Amino acid sequence: MGKLVLSRYSGVSRQAINMEDRVKLVVGFITYGESTAKYLPYFLPSLKTALKRFDRFTSGRTACAVLCFDNSEDGEKENMEYIKKNYPEIKIIREGHNLGFAKAYNKMIKRAGELGAEYFLAINPDTVLAPDAVEKMVKAMDNDKSFGSASPKVFKWDFAKNEKTDIIDTLGVKLSPGLRFVDAERGKTDKEARRNEKIIGPSGAAGLYRLSALEKIKQDGQYFDELMFMYKEDCDLAYRLFLAGFKSMRVDEAVIYHDRSVGAKGEGDLSIAFNRKNKSRQAKKWSFLGQQIIFVKYWSLQSFKDKLAIVWRQMKILVFILFFEPYLLRELVNFAKIQNKIKIYK
Repeated sequence: MGKLVLSRYSGVSRQAINMEDRVKLVVGFITYGESTAKYLPYFLPSLKTALKRFDRFTSGRTACAVLCFDNSEDGEKENMEYIKKNYPEIKIIREGHNLGFAKAYNKMIKRAGELGAEYFLAINPDTVLAPDAVEKMVKAMDNDKSFGSASPKVFKWDFAKNEKTDIIDTLGVKLSPGLRFVDAERGKTDKEARRNEKIIGPSGAAGLYRLSALEKIKQDGQYFDELMFMYKEDCDLAYRLFLAGFKSMRVDEAVIYHDRSVGAKGEGDLSIAFNRKNKSRQAKKWSFLGQQIIFVKYWSLQSFKDKLAIVWRQMKILVFILFFEPYLLRELVNFAKIQNKIKIYK
């Protein structure tokens, strides 16, 4: 996998590294047991190819490292054995239980910082990378230091048929009135997608971050907000980078394919509501709770007009769940329990 120097380290201290090596990039991904195992024979070979290409791009002058955080409850053997046997250079981190997306990534980002890396690539294992995807993103970020993050062009991958499509999964996170975050151009074909669509950050599926930018916007030592166990934490991070003045670029030349079971076409209320039927209850609970946290976290920063948009959106959300997903009302109780822990952004 290119020059994966982490396999030579006895720890994560910078002093443990051969100082001739400059760690430019750390790649991090999370495994979740059986639900992840089926993807690894596709994901890891594509990552290896992409990092070999990245190594040629840097002429071997820099090093990269790959971290895997195992979030399964029991260290699911199929995942770990496959990685240890075929990719022993990957550093596996685990704590014996599911920490959630945000906390697991925070631990990997912290390690990347300790290694002195310039960039951190967060990527889901249910993806396949084009050979030049990593190279294209890093090169684009190198060319403009004002950008804090970058999003590849992510297409839908039909894993069941093992078919790559020209349907956009995401071009990154876009902000709409009412603190509404959507995946830019999702569901459109590549030809239909707008070329000038602005984003504020990458999706949690795949995103490249400049570590110096992440250090400037972390709250209480957290990059991703750990109150958001899963879902919306990528939107929250994107918004904080945006508020701090960091731009996010679309790197359309960097292509990744992602298997996403739920994919809406269009950004209207009806389109989103219609596609919710395929989303799991647990995913809806996490997403709803995360959105409530975002409303409170950034309320004071909104203009009067934006506050009205938030109130109107919240009313529509509550009416919808009252009639169609009443079980989500229980999440308001959970929200009340954590409300005093929300880190109000100033």
